[in-house]
Parts: sequence; C-alpha cells; structure tokens
Amino acid sequence: MRYSVTATATDDYAPHERIEMWGERTNAYQSALDVRCPSPEDFHGRMIRQYSGEYQLVSYWSSETQYLRTPDLVRREPDEDYRLLIPMDGETGLVTDRSEATVRPGTGALLTIARPCRLTQTGPHRAALLTIPAREVPGPYPAYYTFDLSKGLGRIVGAMIGVLRDERDELTAVQFDAACDRITELLCLLIKGAEQPSASGRLAEVEADIRRYVHRNIADPDLNGASVAHGLGWSLRQVQLALQQAGTTPRELIREERLRLARDRLRDPRHRHVPITDVGHATGFPSASAFSAAYRRRFGETPRDTRRRALETDTA
Repeated sequence: MRYSVTATATDDYAPHERIEMWGERTNAYQSALDVRCPSPEDFHGRMIRQYSGEYQLVSYWSSETQYLRTPDLVRREPDEDYRLLIPMDGETGLVTDRSEATVRPGTGALLTIARPCRLTQTGPHRAALLTIPAREVPGPYPAYYTFDLSKGLGRIVGAMIGVLRDERDELTAVQFDAACDRITELLCLLIKGAEQPSASGRLAEVEADIRRYVHRNIADPDLNGASVAHGLGWSLRQVQLALQQAGTTPRELIREERLRLARDRLRDPRHRHVPITDVGHATGFPSASAFSAAYRRRFGETPRDTRRRALETDTA
C-alpha cells in the first residue's frame, strides 16, 4: 500500500449535498457512523487524509457536527482500532453508556469505537484524528482515555502530530509509519505514567530506565533480563518487579523490541537486499520459522508481506 494524501472540501458541492458528502467521506475513512449537524445547508467542512495502510491521520475543519456510533452500527461493522483525537479549536463531547467527558485544545483522548458512543463537536472546530491499529496498543483501555497535551510527554506527542500533519507532502510510507510507531509508543508511556499510583512511582521510573536500556542495546544477541539488570546496576528481581507492574517480563519486552527493530529493517530501503532469514537472525530469532510465527502474531502479517508493501511504495 502506497502512502497517499488526499484533500476534500464541502465547498466543491452544492449546499444540499454537503453534509451527505461529509458523512460518506467520514464513513469511508473511519467506520460506520451516523453523521448529523443542526443546519445541513449551512454546513462547511474540509479534511486532509494521510494514509499508508498501517496508520491514518485525518486533519479536519468543520461546522458543528455530531457523530453517533450506535449499537446497530457496532454490530454491523466491528472496529477494534483506536483513535487519538486532538482538538485544536472548539470542544468535543465524548459520551458512552457509562461516562462522559469534554476534550478541549491542550488535551487529547484515546478512544475506541468498538462500543457505542457519541461525539459532539460544538460550533466550528478543528481537530486531528490518528487511527492506530489495535495491535499497537497494549490496552484494553476504557472507552476513552483523556490526557494533558500542554506539558511534558503529552506536549511532545501533540507536537509530533502537528509536524506529521505539516510535513505530509514530504513523507514516504516508511517514514509516515515509523513516525506513527514512535507517537504510539510515547502515547502508551504517557497513559501508563498517568495510571501509576504514587506508591509505585519508583518502580515506574525503573521501568522507564529498563525500556531505554533495552532499546539502546537491542542488537546485542546475549541481551536478557540478567544482562539488563547487570548493565543498570540493579538486581534481576528489581527488574522483574518493575516490568511485572507494567504487565510484561524481561523476555517479553526484549522480544517486543526485537520485533519492532525487525519491522523497521524490513521497511527500510537500505536493507532491501538483506534476506528475511538474516533479518530474523540479526534480531535474535533462531530460525526463519520462529521469526515468521512471532512476527505474524505481533503484526498480523508475515515479514515478507511487510517487505513487499515497503518495496511497492518505494517503487511507485
């Protein structure tokens, strides 16, 4: 799948056709949604879509709009992927059968439409919506999770979305996917950090140090829990406890990082002539079958599929 950028504006349509067109485009880009607005003939909207087959970023501006994901639509078109919503102007109300919240500029929300919900965007509004494959988010999380984008890691996530949007015409599919991978990793760290109780703050810091160490040393074929503990000057038990709190183990974390490194290499044109078996060996897998099976479980496709899509994009 090649990377594409498309733009749509309702002003190209007759007034009585605009909201219908907006609903059709929203359903094509997102999922089955009932789109409504209080004054259909006065509706105005514009959206820009960046799409690679892995991720999608839609930046949009429109009049007041309401999006309904009804139980019938959920049953008819299941959708497990997550959406990262970042308002830039105007407010968005999120309502589920259990709770509700308002997302304003300076905040964001990770939400799912796998369950019924309603999004109401009051007045003229501008926002970005990043679709993240469900397999990339360790969750499950509640129907939505809100967080602060005005400081710290949240501000970095928001800034990266802005740059990704602004540089849309300068990116390839490999670059777009790699940037979205990093944004998703930071987003998951942001949510984990917000969920940590104060009593376990020290273990959370240890976990962050472990992840950084593993990321820096992932090419080491002898990397394991004991070597991580030795490299950081801690006990293996301390490393295991910190990762247990995060719902993983040293072995699982190292495997996850190796699979991500393998995917980056399979996408990278500089590694296109490296046999897939060698990519697997270089990232710590003892055989081609073990590598292919682990890769398919994690990413939902084979290493060969990933390389083929990257090559098709590079030669398009």
